Amino acid sequence: MLRTAINKSRLVGARGIWAQGRQLQAFSSSATHLDLDGEISLQAARTWDEGVKSKFATTPLKDIFKNKKVVIFGLPGAYTGVCTTQHVPSYINNAEKLKAKGVDTIICVAVNDPYVMNGWAEKLNAKDKLDFFGDFDGSFHKSLGLDFNLSFALLGHRSQRWAAFVDDGKIKVLNVETAPSEFKVSDAETILKSI
Repeated sequence: MLRTAINKSRLVGARGIWAQGRQLQAFSSSATHLDLDGEISLQAARTWDEGVKSKFATTPLKDIFKNKKVVIFGLPGAYTGVCTTQHVPSYINNAEKLKAKGVDTIICVAVNDPYVMNGWAEKLNAKDKLDFFGDFDGSFHKSLGLDFNLSFALLGHRSQRWAAFVDDGKIKVLNVETAPSEFKVSDAETILKSI
């Protein structure tokens, strides 16, 4: 079942950490495709020198998703707790199983610059299994309604924690956590069962 998040304030946890949680709801059929012909693009993880050499090139969504089966997961930020210790490792550990199911590319995306994403991918020894992209201004996440204000945690505007299976730009599965601190439906094992 295709699912996504809607805005709804609620208290999560005794201290109200992640105080702006989101409820899951059926995804509108009118929003089941990525806009592959639009102007939204992502930034492939790279060093600063690689960025200068490429003249700070970005990657249009059509180059990432057109005629491909892609598993993509988004998270609040590089180097943060659950993202580093659970979310990315779940995809590293299941990369071969996902590829065996016909997945062409596995992508980690966050509202970070591509240089931070590159350093994080290298620290996690993940670059040979996953592709990392930055969504430096959050426009990709905003287009999907997956942006999230984490200013109270000193992170600013970021991404909700989510995972999707996309086939040629069509969103077949979209699982969104009710709070960014949770890790129940956006893991690789859950996506594997849905493909």
